[in-house]
Amino acid sequence: MEGFHATRYGRESCDSGDLPRHRHLHGYVTLILSGHYVEAGDAGRFHAGPGDLLVHRAFEAHLDRFGRRSADVVNLPLPAGAGSLRFGRVADADAVARAAERDVAEAARLAIAAAAPLEDEADWPDRLARRLADAQPFRIGDWARRHGLAPATVSRGFRQVFGTTPERYRAEARARLGWRAACSGRRPLAEIACELGFADQAHMTRAVKALTAQPPGQWRGPVNCVQDLLPDAA
Repeated sequence: MEGFHATRYGRESCDSGDLPRHRHLHGYVTLILSGHYVEAGDAGRFHAGPGDLLVHRAFEAHLDRFGRRSADVVNLPLPAGAGSLRFGRVADADAVARAAERDVAEAARLAIAAAAPLEDEADWPDRLARRLADAQPFRIGDWARRHGLAPATVSRGFRQVFGTTPERYRAEARARLGWRAACSGRRPLAEIACELGFADQAHMTRAVKALTAQPPGQWRGPVNCVQDLLPDAA
């Protein structure tokens, strides 16, 4: 699994070039103030520009391609109430940036409230990413042939776009689903593992621990299942 990057809240200047696939412990949002770049990750792929808002959930991974130009952004903690928003546009990004100078949490709530939802990309790598994100079993070779593509082309092309293989992308998506299910309820872990298609509870435990550094049982309870890790559960 990719290593964790610390999230620095407030304004940040992102250098030109590529930032390899990585993940963050806590959910956060990024509002682009100037410049353009492409983000490809567990939420899909998006061409981001001034005023665009990108929502990152806990333990999701992504890469960023800035090209030859840098971008100025403001990073904010992900507030409760973000719902299913992934990509959005904020009409007055400067107002959010000014608010962040005083209080990043309040600026985050302002940004989420002001964001109008946007769609992500829609070519074949993005369609495959959405299919993989539900973690249901299917043969990637069969998917490729149904879309008129060679399996080798799909594997190579997907990795070029998302920085990981389709198989690993799906495995990490399933691990996140297992983690969320373990956090948000009291159902037996063996039942969750069976529902998500793991070989057994031990298989799910290894996957969740590889993703989060803790087994699913350790995430149960009010101390560990904090709101910023589970924004959708609010």
